[in-house]
Amino acid sequence: MKTPVIQIKDLAFRYPKAGGICIDIQELNADAGDRLFIYGPSGSGKSTLLGLLGGVLSPERGTISLLGHELTKMTPPARDRLRADHIGFVFQQFNLIPYLSVTDNVLLSCRFSSRRRNRAIASGKSLLDEAARLLDHLDIAPELRHRPVTQLSVGQQQRVAAARALIGGPEIVIADEPTSALDAERQTAFLDLLSRECIAANATLLFVSHDRRLASGFNREISLPSLNLVQAEQEAA
Repeated sequence: MKTPVIQIKDLAFRYPKAGGICIDIQELNADAGDRLFIYGPSGSGKSTLLGLLGGVLSPERGTISLLGHELTKMTPPARDRLRADHIGFVFQQFNLIPYLSVTDNVLLSCRFSSRRRNRAIASGKSLLDEAARLLDHLDIAPELRHRPVTQLSVGQQQRVAAARALIGGPEIVIADEPTSALDAERQTAFLDLLSRECIAANATLLFVSHDRRLASGFNREISLPSLNLVQAEQEAA
């Protein structure tokens, strides 16, 4: 029996000095190649859940295992290495480096991880070629790629952040409201590329959004307010 790529059991989390538990999830599993759409309104715990999955936050109780590694038993440096080697993040606030060019921002993932660098060039292409391929698909024109990212529009920056997450074929891709700054046409193109790249790499995709209309194309759809027992109890009260 294969081990799930993502495995959550009896997970609870509360922010210090914030009162009660805000995340209480009994179980959540995802296998290689799963594409999960997790939806919920603002304040339902979407970003908190992603912080826990990324090892940035530590649970009060329960276990989180990624690729067979239990995060709660790992040292902070080991969690950092797991993130760099195996997880591609598309952050809601992008987290791009303002003084670096578009291309250099995309290549950051491969500079922090030799594993992802080797995967990026496994097809015989250079790192620059692979970055260019992703930027082409995300409609970032060649004349923009040597500019600092601060000279791009918000929507363009969002697409650069997606290219950085995808380069090097990470086994897990986590996307936090990644289409919020895109128009409808670019949303469709973005989602198509994200799904296509994850399918090609057999990567597990976790996509969180408040907009349930984006759920088509994912093979699993999960309501976070229903999954999170704290939210479920509040709604039932």
